[in-house]
Formats: sequence, C-alpha cells, structure tokens
Amino acid sequence: MAEIIPYIPRTITVHLGLPDQWAENVTVDFPEYVKNVASSEIYPTWEPAAIRANVLAIISFALNRVYTEFYPSRGYDFQITSTTQYDQKFIRGRNIFENISQIVDEIFNDYIRRQGFIEPLAAKFCNGTTSTCDGLSQWGSQYLAQEGYNSVEILKNYYGRDIELVVEAPIKDLTLSYPGSPLRLGDTGPDVVIVQAMLNRISQNYPAIPKVYPATGVFNESTRDAVKTFQRIFNLTADGIVGKATWYKMVYLYVGVLQLSELVSKGQTFIGVQFQYPGVLREGDRGGEVEVLQYMLSLLAEFTQTIQAPAMDGIFGPATAQAVREYQRLVNLTPDGVVNEETWNSIYDSFARAEYFLRRDTVRAQSLGKDAVPVMGTPEESQRQDFSQTPRVGQFPGQDLRLGQRDEAPKRQGEVMV
Repeated sequence: MAEIIPYIPRTITVHLGLPDQWAENVTVDFPEYVKNVASSEIYPTWEPAAIRANVLAIISFALNRVYTEFYPSRGYDFQITSTTQYDQKFIRGRNIFENISQIVDEIFNDYIRRQGFIEPLAAKFCNGTTSTCDGLSQWGSQYLAQEGYNSVEILKNYYGRDIELVVEAPIKDLTLSYPGSPLRLGDTGPDVVIVQAMLNRISQNYPAIPKVYPATGVFNESTRDAVKTFQRIFNLTADGIVGKATWYKMVYLYVGVLQLSELVSKGQTFIGVQFQYPGVLREGDRGGEVEVLQYMLSLLAEFTQTIQAPAMDGIFGPATAQAVREYQRLVNLTPDGVVNEETWNSIYDSFARAEYFLRRDTVRAQSLGKDAVPVMGTPEESQRQDFSQTPRVGQFPGQDLRLGQRDEAPKRQGEVMV
C-alpha cells in the first residue's frame, strides 16, 4: 500500500446500503462516524471498559477498510457500507449518546493491530446473543467488564494476546493510494517501491510473475517486465505501465493474498528498505531508517572520494554524520549533518539515479575516462546530468551481493527487500 504508516482520515465516505445496491453515499467526519456506529451497536449503560473496547474494535475495523482500500480497489467510490452484513451499522441522523461521544473523542485516533505488523486489525464483532463470530462478543465484553476486565484485557480475550494498541495515530485528509499519474520505465520514488513490493508478494501466489530484485524504487526493465506479465495474467493492457486500473488490481490482489482485510490476516510487515522520508534523523538515532540512510550513502560513496561510506549498523554515529555533511557540501545544502526532508530527498534522488544507471554502464563506461559525468553535483547540475554516463563498471563480481556485505568479509545476510 502506498501509505506504509496507517493514519486516521479526517472523513470517511459511507455507502448507505449493500455494496452493489444503489444507495446514497455520505461523507462524515471520522470521529462522528465512530460515534454513530457505537451508538447504533452498543448500549450507553454498559461499563466504560466495555464501551472503550467496542469503540476500539469499531475504529480498527473502519481503519482496516480505509487502509486496504477494500472498496476502492473493487471499483467503488466509498470506503465502507452502513450494513452489518458487510461492515458496521451506521444510521444517518441518529442521536449520539453523550458518554459514548466523550469516549470516542478521547480515543478516536487509537487502534488495534497485531504485534509486529502494520495494518489496523480487521476487528470483526457480533452481539454474542442472536449472532456469534470469531471476533468480539459485544454482550460478552460487557460481562467481562463487570468482572473487572479493562478494555485491553477484553480485546485480548477475543482477538488474542498478540495484539497491541497504537495510540495517537497521525490524522490527515483521506487520500487514495494511486499516485495520480501512471508509473513507467525510468520513474523513481516510493510509489515505485510499493509497486515492486506488491508484485513480489503477489508473485508468490502467481509464480509466472518474475520477482523484482533488488526493489530499490527505480522503475527499471525488470519492473516493466514484471508489470507486463501481471497485466497479461489479469487481462489488462500489457504495456508495462502502471495506470490506475493496474495499480488497483495490484492492491486488490495484494490485500487478498495477505488476507489484510480479514481477522485471520497473516499481516503485513514493514518493508525492509523503505525509502519514504522517515522524519528528521540526526546523530544518536538508531534503527532501520538509519540503516537505509547508510545504505544509500554507501552506494553514493562508490562514485565520489568526497563521501566516506559509513558502516551499515543502524546507528547514526560520527561516521554517518560526517558522510551526511560531506554529501550536503557536495550538493550545496547546509552541512549540519542532520537529515531533514530536503537532505533525505536529495540523497534518495542521487541514489536512485546512480543505482538505475549502474545497471547499464557495462563496458561502455571503460571508454569514458575523464569525460565521465559525475553522479552528483549541485542541484542545478543534477538537472543537466546524463546519468547513463557513469564511471562505474558493472561487471558481475562472481557472487551475490547483499545489504551490509563488505569486501573483506560478508558481515550479514539482510536483503534489500522483505
């Protein structure tokens, strides 16, 4: 999915009927939607712990529908329906109970997920009397609350001990994942990473689709070939271009093979190398985002003696800070060693171009000599550079190379993509 980190939409569009039934769509503020559903599904006289547990289940289920683009990927122009046969009960214009409203205002940007996975849990539920299901029992949650269970204990009783509560998730305007224009050969960026990640996972169920490796966010020839195969299999125009129809067919299948919209979802883990801007990084930080930064800097260090490649250990230490400053000086950014959005995007842009043309610089590069065009320069120079003329020689070294591997000895076996 294009949004790696789930967010709380400011609004949600509800279809007032069955998915294929003609009915009106209404767009409401997300907290108001949750208040409406909760007031329609449960009783305000219940214990606060039971109300909170049910509200969290309602939020998580709705967010799962938004995150997986369950209905848009099927060609619908709404995020959820008002029917309990498919989703949750929503009654336009109904009265909202005051205590339910107060609880929703407190926790509308919290949700449940499985530990180690990304997507909000498809937290299905039923009333527990006239209908039963594998999810939360609404009346059962009330009985547990009366026995002294808190809201999280109630949820774990029904959804398993491996769930966790995400609090204060980001809030933003609802956006569809399709980037707005077709992706094609030569494009770069996080949307290409998503295409490659979806294709690689779908190919496990459809082996005729070739894997894209490494998946670095560059729409190269192998990505185009994988897209063409995907399009042929699913009766789309096999032009190798990811337009809206191809994108949402990928989303539909990706959600399906991972069962992301089901309570029994296998879950979606974070992409091992994620090139979206992760927020400000500086000396002292550590984690996967730092390792991605070090990976990009290490490749760029191969093209200039100015940058010294840092160790890819996920620790933003002095060597990484120095490499960042060297890069910033090279492209006329403030050399403070802090990776803000401008620095991250600049590093990624240089990395993506270098990686793309590194594949194409075979024997031709040997004859370039002093006329070779540098991989990096000032922003103005970058716009004029022909990165097909790189001084690197792309000769296969005789063994597979992996993220973090060094010339003197392979230190680890981490791959570029999960």
